[in-house]
Amino acid sequence: MPRPRERILGNLESIYREAYERAKTAGDEKRMADLDAAYQREQLLLEVLIDIRDALTALPAGAAPPERTLTAHATPPHP
Repeated sequence: MPRPRERILGNLESIYREAYERAKTAGDEKRMADLDAAYQREQLLLEVLIDIRDALTALPAGAAPPERTLTAHATPPHP
């Protein structure tokens, strides 16, 4: 059974919060800003991956994901 979304995101927050607090205690504002940006990026990536996981686990057993085709929004090939 997959881990719940809240647990995964909570673990991520805990890891970054600890590192952020260490940087704050050291007065390292650059590190704090870097950690904040990295946390937001990692959170977004994890949420996308969890959404994909949830979509795939919602498929009936043995079913393949729907095939996607390019439409009018596709970029034409370069000459």
